[in-house]
Amino acid sequence: MQALSEKSKKLILKYEGLNQPSDWPGGSSGITIGIGYDLGYCVADQFESDWGPYLSLQAINLLRTAIGLTGIKARNRAPRFKGIKIRRKDAEEVFINRMIPLYQLRTQQAFPQIDRLPLDAQGALVSLVFNRGASMIDKPNEDRRKEMRAIRDALANEQLKEKELLEEIASQIRSMKRLWIGKGLNGLLNRREEEAKLVESCIKLSHPIP
Repeated sequence: MQALSEKSKKLILKYEGLNQPSDWPGGSSGITIGIGYDLGYCVADQFESDWGPYLSLQAINLLRTAIGLTGIKARNRAPRFKGIKIRRKDAEEVFINRMIPLYQLRTQQAFPQIDRLPLDAQGALVSLVFNRGASMIDKPNEDRRKEMRAIRDALANEQLKEKELLEEIASQIRSMKRLWIGKGLNGLLNRREEEAKLVESCIKLSHPIP
């Protein structure tokens, strides 16, 4: 993948905001710091490497206790971190230098043919993976990842022309809204819509109206 487009970078920053460890985001999230850095889904060595230059040893050791905790366990742990504050400057440096390359790699692994897409469409999928992860596998009796698999399969279908491919990806991103409608998670609904629109904006550029 090439460098993340500015439009997709702004989209991710808009919806991730600046997270403080004592403010649990809700849902299945873990303790989240900086710009969407979820301690529930990382390993200790990675966390220490990414944040060691920016946090005190005391803060690092305390936050290590949140590694791997998600959902209710993370919510219950959050009050312990009230004394730790993440600076915007530090969060943006970790986001740009550590998180973007990592999530571009994860997106490439999830969607191996992603280079077929224009940069903004690639960035929309990076935003998606940043938010939802790269898994294609559903838990038993669940059907939460079918759109992820449909996007992967569409990219692998060489019979689809670019316009058809972009339309299919946008449609599948919008279809994911079914997971959060009526659950008070308007931020996720709005994020999926903006990602879909970012994909569709590439159609207009590739196929201008006469």
